[in-house]
Amino acid sequence: MRNDQSQHIVIEEQGLRDGFQSEKIVVPTERKLEIIDALADAGVPRIQVCSFVHPKRVPQMADAEAICRGLRRRPGVIYSGLVLNLKGVERAVDAGLDHVAASISASDTHSRKNTGKGLEEVQAGYAEMVRTAKDAGLTVRGGLQCVFGCRFEGAIDPDAVLDLVKRHLDLEIDELALADSTGMADPRSMTDLMGKILELAGDKPVILHLHDTEGRGLANALAAIQAGVRYFDTAFGGMGGCPFIKGATGNIATEDLVAMVERMGMTTGIDIRAVAEISRSLEGFFDTQFPGSMHRVLGNDAIKVVL
Repeated sequence: MRNDQSQHIVIEEQGLRDGFQSEKIVVPTERKLEIIDALADAGVPRIQVCSFVHPKRVPQMADAEAICRGLRRRPGVIYSGLVLNLKGVERAVDAGLDHVAASISASDTHSRKNTGKGLEEVQAGYAEMVRTAKDAGLTVRGGLQCVFGCRFEGAIDPDAVLDLVKRHLDLEIDELALADSTGMADPRSMTDLMGKILELAGDKPVILHLHDTEGRGLANALAAIQAGVRYFDTAFGGMGGCPFIKGATGNIATEDLVAMVERMGMTTGIDIRAVAEISRSLEGFFDTQFPGSMHRVLGNDAIKVVL
């Protein structure tokens, strides 16, 4: 394992993309822009603002270009977009983003449901996606989905994952992101795989995108931290879930991860109460209760909270 002794955890907020994409109530563009500003005000250093996908498949992302045009950029904040094919890369370039997450699945079945193409076909086009983005001067976060398991195929062979990681790194991506899209990971599998991947990645940032489908999200995050991971995706309130994965549920909640690591003596630079306020306002907007915990705890004036 890489012995990363840094006590700072870097969080990328994915609520605007992963959190909103499955919701039937469409969030107005201006409301999204207000949330992005509020997150930046709260000290969130990285925000995935949209995905460049077909609006008929994911209607919530139909305003991707409008979001990018309306960004009130803050110094030091990374604004990114998810791309799944070459067309998505081209749209991101035209929209003026300078950071993209180019992601493919480690599962053939999930790949077909998510992109309409099998893993072999997607892999063939992935190199062109990365090359096009880098030629345009974009920072590329190379991602793999369903790394720890697939609801359609079951377990994913770790050796196959490591092979995909090597292929990503050979393309000279700037960052490596691994997603437990189905929430099937456990602390032992997390420790075993991340130790090997951190060694392969060397100095490149390794980002974990964890879902809490089976209730192990924070336990997996802790195992990853102990293995040396310092970059995580989260979503306010624990929102999220892929519309093309049966039974998919939310990401680990931004507030919950911040509370855990800061109680452990680590830092994030994020105002947890400000993020919790965003989560509570969105619960009202969607008329639902999010699965995260700390946004509700922090909203209860009768409860003493120690962070």
